[in-house]
Order: sequence, then structure tokens, then C-alpha cells
Amino acid sequence: MTIHAALQKNVSLKSLNTFGIDAIAACYLEIHGIQDLERVYQDESLRRMPRLILGGGSNLLLVSERFEGIVLRMVNKGIAVERDDGHAVYLRVAAGEKWHDFVMWTLANGYPGLENMSLIPGTVGAAPVQNIGAYGMELKDHFYSLRAFDFQTGQMVELDREDCAFSYRDSIFKHAMKDRLVIMDLTFALPKSWKPNIGYGDVAGTLKEKGIVEPSAEQVSQAIIAIRQRKLPDPAVQGNAGSFFQNPTVTAEQMAVLKAKYPEMPSYPQPDGRFRIAAGWLIDQCGWKGRQLGQAGVCATQALVLVNCGDVKGREIAELAKAIQTDVQARFGLSLVPEPAFI
Repeated sequence: MTIHAALQKNVSLKSLNTFGIDAIAACYLEIHGIQDLERVYQDESLRRMPRLILGGGSNLLLVSERFEGIVLRMVNKGIAVERDDGHAVYLRVAAGEKWHDFVMWTLANGYPGLENMSLIPGTVGAAPVQNIGAYGMELKDHFYSLRAFDFQTGQMVELDREDCAFSYRDSIFKHAMKDRLVIMDLTFALPKSWKPNIGYGDVAGTLKEKGIVEPSAEQVSQAIIAIRQRKLPDPAVQGNAGSFFQNPTVTAEQMAVLKAKYPEMPSYPQPDGRFRIAAGWLIDQCGWKGRQLGQAGVCATQALVLVNCGDVKGREIAELAKAIQTDVQARFGLSLVPEPAFI
């Protein structure tokens, strides 16, 4: 089958982003394997188009109503055990696998380590871009390597953790390699000596309520799923992209000043001596929880989540986000950085 047989034009992306925003892609192609990318690369007109690499559409805000380029949607599948070196088990997983399904697969097969990131929406291939994380864990903690197709050279490349330049909700894929590298699969190293990580947020309290003192990985996962379902709206019911803003990070000196003024401000010490502040609390203090501007709103149970209240346009979400940023900056002197990519 040639590339043009599978290529679609003027495709609605409404069902392919978790906000449920309607936008049109000039060209659209599902990527099942490396051959599909090679064919795009070999077609000069397609290769020169702006590219949007799409996974689950959960970390994306379609501000423009039309994308004049090619959307490459990753649908490749597969999970395999590569090796066991006695210290860790190495798992290779295709970019098109759903992240939560992959986490559930690891637990079902006796490979703990990723349970704190249960129920995060999106695909495995999108996870390194954002260096996804939750409840005291980030993707980089168990990441080993990835393979990607390079649209500058037309070749496959392999990157390790250092190459990816991971930091808080950031990586090289947001900067120098944005839309240049298409991630095909990831390899994780899950340690064989596992210990539960339950010191963050409500996890310990939720387990205690259930009478669980020494939780298994499955029990940690179940607790986190329960917390997320309680706090976060289901995108299938109300469109959203999960946490919309990053938690701002400040120095110890800045934190001391803020704590003196706002003693109840939630903060979390970081390994480098800085502190991370709960963005949802800042937004709530500014009176935004449950409010709405047009068809864009702030979730009534978690102020960190912006939601589609009807048939929202991407620009409406962007305008709401800007209003929230302005209020938080004015009151606390802190800048909120959006997590989703604005397209």
C-alpha cells in the first residue's frame, strides 16, 4: 500500500484530543510502524509540511481551528520483556500503547515500579515529551532508553536518559527535537528490589483508611486510581487535558517569604533544595475553582484542571488560562506555566 492510499485529508481531530476540541488537520496519517514514517520522509511534499505527532491527544490544546500540516498519529502496538540482568527487568513498549494499559500490564505480570503513575492519560510515546509524573514519581525514574525516527536524516536513533535532558515536565522533545524526532518505542528498567513510594499527597492516607500498612504495588495503584477518579473529571465525560499548569518551583528563600505571608500554602521540598508549590491551591485561592468563561471552565473539584463546558474552542481555553495566570501573578508573584502544547 502506498503512502497516498493511507493518507487522509481534511480530517477532524475532535475525537482525537481529550478536550474534545474540533479542529481540522490538512493531512492525517496513522503510523503503524517505521515503514509509514519512511514513506513520509521519502515524499518531499509531505516531508516539508509542518508536523504534529499525536498520541492520545491528552497534553494538547488545539488553539487554531485548522492545522495546515500533517498529523502523524502513533498507533503501533507491542510490549516485550527484553532481558533480566538480576537487578532490573527491561521492558520495551511501543509508542502507540496507552500509558495506563501499559502500567496495568506491568502489574499483572509481576513487574512493579510504575504504579504511582496509574491512570495518567495518553500514550507511552508521548510520556517522555512531558516527562510525565504523579505522586512522587516521574517517567525518568525508570526510563532506560528510546528509539525514534529522525526526520532530519531519515534514520532511526537511540537516546538514553541523559540524551533526553529530562527535567520537571520537560525534555529535549519540547525544544531542539520538537517534531523532528518521532518516538517509536521506549525501554524501561524496573528494579527487582521494589519498595512502595507512598509519601506524596493523599496516598498514605487513602491506604490507611483501607487498613493497609504494607501495601503491594497493586494496592498502591488502586489507591492512586481512586484518588484520581475522585479528584479529576473523566475526559470521556467532560473534556479536559488533566493538570493544565505546572506546579511552580521556588528557592528556599522565596518559600520562606511566601510561607510567612501564606502559612497554609502547600509546598513540597525538592532534592535540589528548592520547593514546589501546588498550582491548584494558588488557582483556588484566586477564586477560580468552578468558574466558567464562555464554554471554558475550571473543574469544581480540582482547580488545576480546565474543562470543556459544551462546545469549547481552543482559544476560549487559552483565554481562560491567561486570565488565571494574570490573577495568580498579581496575588502571589508566581508564574504559572501551561503543561499542554498549544497548537
